[in-house]
Amino acid sequence: MTCLFRMRDVVKHYRTTRGVVRAVDGISLDIDAGEVLGLVGESGCGKSSLARLAMHITAPDSGIIELDGADITTLSRKALRPHRAKMQMIFQDPFASLNPRTTIARIIEEPLIVHRRGNAAERRERVEWLMAKVGLPREAGRRLPHEFSGGQRQRVGIARALALSPKLIVCDEPVSALDVSIRAQVLNLLDSLRAELGIGYLFISHDLSVVEHIADRIAVMYMGKIVELADRRTLWRKPLHPYTRALIAAIPEPTAGGKRKPLPMRDVDPPSPLAPPAACRFHTRCPFAQEVCRNVEPQLKPIEDSGRLVACHLVDAQGHSSLP
Repeated sequence: MTCLFRMRDVVKHYRTTRGVVRAVDGISLDIDAGEVLGLVGESGCGKSSLARLAMHITAPDSGIIELDGADITTLSRKALRPHRAKMQMIFQDPFASLNPRTTIARIIEEPLIVHRRGNAAERRERVEWLMAKVGLPREAGRRLPHEFSGGQRQRVGIARALALSPKLIVCDEPVSALDVSIRAQVLNLLDSLRAELGIGYLFISHDLSVVEHIADRIAVMYMGKIVELADRRTLWRKPLHPYTRALIAAIPEPTAGGKRKPLPMRDVDPPSPLAPPAACRFHTRCPFAQEVCRNVEPQLKPIEDSGRLVACHLVDAQGHSSLP
């Protein structure tokens, strides 16, 4: 498949009055055309910072970002403009991301106006097509965002993201603010649009069960770094990194008596992003940590002939693990 989006050794640190936050610390990712790459991790691990870098809302401190074969890392605002239409974003809050004083039709039309696509009649026809594509009735175009439910507002956000026929859409927690019953509808809509239009997604979530529903591959992020990357079935069936195991174990399951099973993770507070642990950043919470984990930083290494990557001293290059 053709590589649509690529990050290589991307770094983004934020300087604060209290110190430096290493939000994104040397991350490399690839997304093929029409592929969904899921990105999961706890709140504060750097997922949204990575989304802003992917969209070039913020510039990296170092590293390379490519879109559709073009290096966009250091492009000026003017030079980046032709590439903007190829990448769009769906935001976490479907209400805050919509102008409350603007009609739905105008919100969806706005990207077409900004990028000077078509005349008024052609844009109106495009807006009607987009609303139908995401399951909104034609009369919805005359209404304001507050007149819709959360799920309907997110459909507006999806229609707006589709307006310019992008090749890549960054979905930053697009269903976390929605009711459980609505989440499945929005996920199914995104999946059907991907199949029909060949769009690639970077799908970001803190909920591994949501990502497992839609992603082709899943990258697990912890404190600014990728600790495991694999296709979704492999990751779900046999997680290798202790943190991935903990994320899967944290997914609620109905059990007799309503008791939760204990997580395979030490019951300590997460470290501060201002002072990440040396060597393996997960070792302070990992119940299997050894001396090497506290002294040597594990590299993200490929697992033989699988396309899988893991950063753990307790997993060898053949995928054999010394974890219990």
